[in-house]
Amino acid sequence: MKGHLSHDYHLEVPAPVVWDTYRGLELGKLVNQMFQDVVGTIEVVQGDGGVGTILKITFPPGPLGLSYMKEIFIQADDEQRVKESEVIEGGFKDVGFDVYRYRFHIIEKNGESSIIRSSVEYEIDDKLQEIASQATTKQMEALNEVVEKYLKQKWDSSNKKP
Repeated sequence: MKGHLSHDYHLEVPAPVVWDTYRGLELGKLVNQMFQDVVGTIEVVQGDGGVGTILKITFPPGPLGLSYMKEIFIQADDEQRVKESEVIEGGFKDVGFDVYRYRFHIIEKNGESSIIRSSVEYEIDDKLQEIASQATTKQMEALNEVVEKYLKQKWDSSNKKP
């Protein structure tokens, strides 16, 4: 069984500013500094933020009962502003998903605003269909919300006119 979930998050920050945060390791650093209670902690296992980078995410206690996962960046497209990663250990793999991929697509609305399209693609054995309901974009949505607050404050303060 294959599935796909998607959520669009509109924010009043230019797409290039958002992409600069999401494209490499900046997002992980930001999470570790400000948002551990929302996402957990992120540790770079290998890589420099490009394709092939492996992260270990340790989650705060939550309803899914997942303690950690490792993900690998499988796409980082600066032109399309798309970043995709796949869980390779722990997390949703431990509960039975064969494939679990996260994708962030930063879409420019105009020079001052953008959309973060967060999506999850997954594959699971047909015998485990009831587990498919655990697939969610909720953590991505929460991350987008806190990143927007941070970037909007940073963007507004750097663009104030004297």
